Amino acid sequence: MRPFALSMGDPAGIGPEITVKAWQALKGFPECAFAVIAPPAIFADVPHHVIKDIADAPEVFNETLPILAINGSVGIAGQPSAENAASVIASIEAAVSLCLSGSADGVVTNPIAKHVLYEAGFRFPGHTEFLGHLGQGHDAPYTPGPVMMLAAQDLRVGLATVHVSLKSAATQLSTDTILRTARVMLGALKADFGVQTPRLALTGLNPHAGEDGALGREEIEIINPAAEILRGEGFDVTNAQPADTLFHAEARQGYDAVLAMYHDQGLIPVKTLDFHGGVNITLGLPFVRTSPDHGTAFGIAGQGVARPDSLIAAVKKARDIANNRYVN
Repeated sequence: MRPFALSMGDPAGIGPEITVKAWQALKGFPECAFAVIAPPAIFADVPHHVIKDIADAPEVFNETLPILAINGSVGIAGQPSAENAASVIASIEAAVSLCLSGSADGVVTNPIAKHVLYEAGFRFPGHTEFLGHLGQGHDAPYTPGPVMMLAAQDLRVGLATVHVSLKSAATQLSTDTILRTARVMLGALKADFGVQTPRLALTGLNPHAGEDGALGREEIEIINPAAEILRGEGFDVTNAQPADTLFHAEARQGYDAVLAMYHDQGLIPVKTLDFHGGVNITLGLPFVRTSPDHGTAFGIAGQGVARPDSLIAAVKKARDIANNRYVN
């Protein structure tokens, strides 16, 4: 097993703190070894070891935090600045490069602040799209994405539309979008999660899944036709289901993942089920990528109170996925 490449995230946020806490929690687990790609000065007060090759990370992981050094500013906790953008982006690029070269088993990304990167000229909507760009030209093990999936405990939720307004989500939703996203999810469930006969549930867009057209026709005209096509391809996929009855414990036994039609429809149940331990996973990449399911939390940065649960879960989930994709 190869180590993971951990990107630094925004140094003014909680990324440095949760990185240290995650290392402290995982250092007794060699299968979870990682190296953080960052300016070493960020971790000056922590036992660390600057390594030149990520292959050396497991050797020092139990005693010191492995660092692959890049240039950049340390940043000031709680004070986001575009001056940090170059090193934040360089860290992500280096992590992906290590995966594509076969040196790392996956990328685990610390939180970034998109508005900070935009000020520095970053032209991608977020992590997911940037990672998809970096993976271009390399084959994914199944239908290429990228597709965002959130996971918490036994719940996995993919999103048909992501960071757009609710009004735009309804406008952008199409049968082709659902088909493309569902095919990526179904491929990931087999290759990344080891589910040999995946079952996918589709939410409706409208209350009560449209109630036979009385509350909206997107289910009849867009979602259910996509489900029918997927079933014709041999997949186990439901028609549009009322979202308000789809996420409780008993309902979760009936599927392996849910494809939600818009952002909050999928994220609210994930974060309600496990607010601190949810994981963001990017499907359809030529490398494994996971991330904490939270942001930079500038408001509490530097105070020592940030919880590392989600980052720890992201590293563990990356190991599970890598084992399924590369080992089994």
